Amino acid sequence: MDLLSIKNPKFLKKLSNNELEKLSSDIRQFLIEKLSATGGHIGPNLGVVELTVALHKVFDSPKDKFIWDVGHQSYVHKILTGRACDFDTLRQYKGLCGFPKRNESEHDVWETGHSSTSLSAAMGMVVARDLKGTKETIVPIIGDGALTGGMALEALNHIGHEQKDMLVVLNDNEMSIAPNVGALHNVLGRLRTAGKYRWVKDELELLLKKIPAVGGALASTAERVKDSLKYLLVSGVFFEELGFTYLGPIDGHNYDNLLENLRYAKKTKGPVLLHVITKKGKGYTPAETDKIGTWHGTGPYKIDTGDFVKPKATAPSWSSLVSETVRRIAREDKRIVAITPAMPVGSKLEGFASEFPERMYDVGIAEQHAVTMAAGLATQDMKPFLAIYSTFLQRAYDQVVHDVCRQNLNVFFGIDRAGLVGADGETHQGVFDIAFLRHLPNMVLMMPKDENEGQHMVNTAIQYNGGPIAMRFPRGNGIGVKMDAELTEIPIGTWEVLQEGRDGVILTFGTTIEMAKEAAKRLAEQNISIRVVNARFIKPLDEKMLKGIFAENLPVMTIEEAILQGGFGSAVLEFAHENHYHNAVIERLGIPDQFIEHGSVSSLLEEIGLTAANAAEKLKKMIPLKEKRA
Repeated sequence: MDLLSIKNPKFLKKLSNNELEKLSSDIRQFLIEKLSATGGHIGPNLGVVELTVALHKVFDSPKDKFIWDVGHQSYVHKILTGRACDFDTLRQYKGLCGFPKRNESEHDVWETGHSSTSLSAAMGMVVARDLKGTKETIVPIIGDGALTGGMALEALNHIGHEQKDMLVVLNDNEMSIAPNVGALHNVLGRLRTAGKYRWVKDELELLLKKIPAVGGALASTAERVKDSLKYLLVSGVFFEELGFTYLGPIDGHNYDNLLENLRYAKKTKGPVLLHVITKKGKGYTPAETDKIGTWHGTGPYKIDTGDFVKPKATAPSWSSLVSETVRRIAREDKRIVAITPAMPVGSKLEGFASEFPERMYDVGIAEQHAVTMAAGLATQDMKPFLAIYSTFLQRAYDQVVHDVCRQNLNVFFGIDRAGLVGADGETHQGVFDIAFLRHLPNMVLMMPKDENEGQHMVNTAIQYNGGPIAMRFPRGNGIGVKMDAELTEIPIGTWEVLQEGRDGVILTFGTTIEMAKEAAKRLAEQNISIRVVNARFIKPLDEKMLKGIFAENLPVMTIEEAILQGGFGSAVLEFAHENHYHNAVIERLGIPDQFIEHGSVSSLLEEIGLTAANAAEKLKKMIPLKEKRA
């Protein structure tokens, strides 16, 4: 079938199951080919082809609402709703988003990039539907990994209590990004092997109805037999005890099973949970045989071999640098315990886990629990290292405030993917962590200029006993500097001058240091001398150096790959105000007050003006102000 000709999913109503299977094959081939060029979340999407097609055949989007949890498995949905022609631009600047996007299509009713939000959103839509008196079906589709998130469990509890009509589709592929962990995962494991509970229960009910009535005693006994059947067939019956009608488990790649159960669920009153077993990466051998999450989301690859197409790394990845330095120190310091919320592969903790399995904890998609668990460890004089992405730390803000900072506990936060990450877009751009951490009492926040300074910062964080400390680091690889053999400690709150200058100062850190150097070079060609400072401690500031800069009456530019409101530049402004440097000339460059969409990091930086050329131009305009005051 010509997928590019699809305008909406209505055509599915007329297709036979054999035709649906042919369509599924075409969709898989299309995804494998397109994603080999653009990269993207291939594993999740190959796994939900039949499920997505079946949903669109049975229900009527956009009247009926599909809510994709996390959203990285929505590519098939996008194809069926008329966006196949845009896949050459997937995750590229101004191109097709890799997640549901409400302004892309009326069929995208909920935007997400983080897990465990679909059930709560669905409950809101169900309440709105019932208050308005409309009849649409609300269908959240949630994975077994996302179901372990605390927010999802809160929503399950509420949905079961309210008993409103809703179909929850549990897409169970036994993995999120990495293999799932936890007791709930074990419950699902028992359900997978329990057989078709609903059909057996229904057949027994039909049999009981055929028995002639012989009094209330037999009727009550029969009801007890029927109700207790679930305990014989399904260990725990977790979902039914929460108030759901549980259907399944069923084969998520079999149209007979899918369509029959979806139609049954559509007619069932109250909340229904349809448990669908799928194979992540189905139809493409490298993705289908992946056991650790490598093919969850990828860059471009060679279709025939599965080899990834990327330049040869000249330096270790930042995630690896940080985790391996922690591992190195852990050989001597037995207090170190590593924690990750379902990201052992992304955070490159496999080596630590292999060497210290008793000191490595993957807690699943449970960021709040991860932070407070780290706090509990710290109260017992352990040294917890929490490896967590910047945007995932947002999900545990209260725990950072209430459980860590308030008690001034020695927790080391390794904040991965800090700054712009590019193709994943708005939900994953790590630009808010400075603003939401800097104002917290007791917090130390830092970012290294290169991987050598990075390893020393890791050591500094572990040796620090003054309370919580966080190190930001970007996505991708280091720049290839020479690494010191011995680890040292960096004095907390100290900056370093990278190059001297007499006419102005740039204060920056991390990924934007090279931008600052380039801006200074451009101005040097115009006989303007700029001092470049590695302001590696975002909190506390190097007050001694700042006082010296303001005493020299030098204009100051701050540059940060982070949101400006409440960021590092704001801290410098606050310092100038509090210390009565009222004539100070300060300009800030950073992320403006907006969400940054997907695209290459270079394209995004250019769009928002966070470039060496713009920095040089603005700084040049500041210099005459200094001369006029002199």
